[in-house]
Amino acid sequence: MNEAPRAHPFRDSEQDREASHHIPDTPQTRSSTYKLAFDDTDFLTRDELRPVRLQLELLKPELIMQEAGITSTVVLFGGARIPAPRDKDTARTSTLRDLSKYYDEAQEFARMVTELSVATGNREKVIVSGGGPGVMEAACRGAADAGGVSVGLNIVLPHEQAPNAYVTPELCFNFHYFAIRKMHFLMRAEAIAVFPGGFGTLDELFESLTLIQTGRMKQVPILLFGREFWDRIVDWQALADAGTISDSDLELFRYVDTAQDALDAMTHWQGKGERRGVIPGR
Repeated sequence: MNEAPRAHPFRDSEQDREASHHIPDTPQTRSSTYKLAFDDTDFLTRDELRPVRLQLELLKPELIMQEAGITSTVVLFGGARIPAPRDKDTARTSTLRDLSKYYDEAQEFARMVTELSVATGNREKVIVSGGGPGVMEAACRGAADAGGVSVGLNIVLPHEQAPNAYVTPELCFNFHYFAIRKMHFLMRAEAIAVFPGGFGTLDELFESLTLIQTGRMKQVPILLFGREFWDRIVDWQALADAGTISDSDLELFRYVDTAQDALDAMTHWQGKGERRGVIPGR
């Protein structure tokens, strides 16, 4: 965190927090009511404090990324269960074994993007992933291959997931709230690459599409790796034919198969940075 001197003349909260741990042991000081409110985890986890926890989860990563000077990111979404090619024989389905090629493509795409990021001092086009295994690991690994940094936005889950070994430790975050985590994925995004995945990947993809479709977010390239996979999972044309989306909504994303395809599409994307449905000059 920021170690800059404080601008005010008051004793700071860290000093008082430390001092409060070295007070006389009495019935009064042992009472939970005597703990400093911001140093009392039982108090901070009360239901009534949910608004405060939401704010803290928004602020902590935001302040740290500001201090790191990160101004733009490239986001990689994708399945935690997609194995590296070297591990594909341990995959539980033949489809996962086939999809292992996208681990390599994610790693290569992240490496290529990070080479551009390094040239900016690791400020622009910084790779962001969920920080876990599978495609997320490949993303962080590719950034490390290029000598850059990557942001990992982990979340507490009952069965997974520890951060992968390649995410930059100082940019590795942990979340309780899915909604705040998804905000951080998109707040600095200048492109979103989506690899095959499950419910979580679909949730992230559709939230991104919805925000852009409704003009709540400026247009950024959305790159779907693996047309065969996505055409089996989502019948996009059927949605347009039914009238539940517009034909123009099918232009919000592009299919790509290789890292180079994705980098080219990201670079030459039309309408990048515009906001849909907003009248110019308003």
